[in-house]
Amino acid sequence: MKKAMLDGQSKLLLFVNGLFVLASALSGTFINVFLWKSRQDFTMIGWFTISQQIALVLTFWLAGKWVKEHNKMNVIRVGILLSAVFYLLVLWLDQQAVSYIWPLGLLLGTSLGLFWISFNVVYFEVTSRDNRDLFNGWVGLIGSLVGIVGPWASGLVISLSKANQGYRIIFMISMVVYGVGVIVSFFLKKRKTEGTYYWIEPFRQLKNTASPWRHAAPALAFQGIREGVFSFLVNLLVYIATTQEVKLGQFYLYTSLVALVSYHFVGKWYKPAHRYYGSLVGALLLSLLTLPLLWAVNYSTLLIVGIGSALFMPFYILPMISSVFDLMGTSEEMVSKRVELVVLREICLSAGRIAGVLIFILVLSIHDSSKTMTWLMVILGFSPVLSWLFLRKLVRI
Repeated sequence: MKKAMLDGQSKLLLFVNGLFVLASALSGTFINVFLWKSRQDFTMIGWFTISQQIALVLTFWLAGKWVKEHNKMNVIRVGILLSAVFYLLVLWLDQQAVSYIWPLGLLLGTSLGLFWISFNVVYFEVTSRDNRDLFNGWVGLIGSLVGIVGPWASGLVISLSKANQGYRIIFMISMVVYGVGVIVSFFLKKRKTEGTYYWIEPFRQLKNTASPWRHAAPALAFQGIREGVFSFLVNLLVYIATTQEVKLGQFYLYTSLVALVSYHFVGKWYKPAHRYYGSLVGALLLSLLTLPLLWAVNYSTLLIVGIGSALFMPFYILPMISSVFDLMGTSEEMVSKRVELVVLREICLSAGRIAGVLIFILVLSIHDSSKTMTWLMVILGFSPVLSWLFLRKLVRI
């Protein structure tokens, strides 16, 4: 069997991704904490998350035409630049940023949407079914390595600085890293354009009862439910439990170190034939690992959840990513519609994320208590199992 390999363009794309993720890890880990310190309101943070997801999914759909019919590399660059602009505005607004949750969230979501739609399309073009798991393993590996250094360094700088001076330093460093990412992106080859963008193709796929996307769509949506809530709530709870940014940085250092090892071994071991049972094991363990929160929500139990998630997430997420992207290569017609299908993938994920956060906001508006929040995390934490139930037909070989 031919050994899976990555070519120069794949490695360069990984480098650009690493820079973007590094800048996001340095500042993105603490942006919700920065807002929380100005106003202790879970609902406010929830709406900030929803505004990002609304902008992200709309950007995917609208920018799809640009990516397919024009220079997709410019889309990556604009996305990186807008991320830098976001942190520049947060620096300028300082504590008044909480008064502009929606415009800031929409801007951040737009920047993320522009970067990730182009990245995902280029990723599909520079990989194949044979090396897609390897590429995804490297993405996870780099993300984990960045997660070790970025949040820990940020937390240390913030804790050693007076008032919000540490946040200003970290946000400025992120802007510099984003700038380097733009420069490096010019070494990626310009990708050729192909065909016309079909605006309604994502919805046509969902309407078609014979389309495999009818299974992929709910699987992605249930994946998004967990992501939407856990993406902001876990780090906030760690900060609330410790009241120290340096502790939050240490939390990400420990969990990312575990994820680094896990992504390394799982990325090397995973083959398409392993996806069925590997994703099942990952989904079950991710879900069960939320149960310790029922005993107590403190730094120790949150660390158990974080380390456990870091250890088992690759088993679940790598088949999710690879199998869905494999659907884009099942025929020449699907390959020609890869941009529209990348948009469809993001619509499904964002729908799940928005649904998860809306459930979170609605439940807390009815009964706002720490016990309610804990049970909500546990219940929503079981969504990967539901995701696997829809995914299993796509990963069975």
